[in-house]
Amino acid sequence: MPITLADKGQQYIVQRICGQDEVRRHLENLGVAVGALITVVAESPAGLIINARGTRLALDMALARRIMI
Repeated sequence: MPITLADKGQQYIVQRICGQDEVRRHLENLGVAVGALITVVAESPAGLIINARGTRLALDMALARRIMI
């Protein structure tokens, strides 16, 4: 399921990242890689704020939908 459907405050393990290689590389550079623990901190209609490897990241919904947990 995509991270956009995740419950706020719970930890999840990234199972897969969908999209082209550029998108996957970008997310991996930010610390969102397969096997990483991520937590949804906040949610808004524009996107999500997640915690990945000790860093808070703001993702728009289009990018967040590519992260499968």
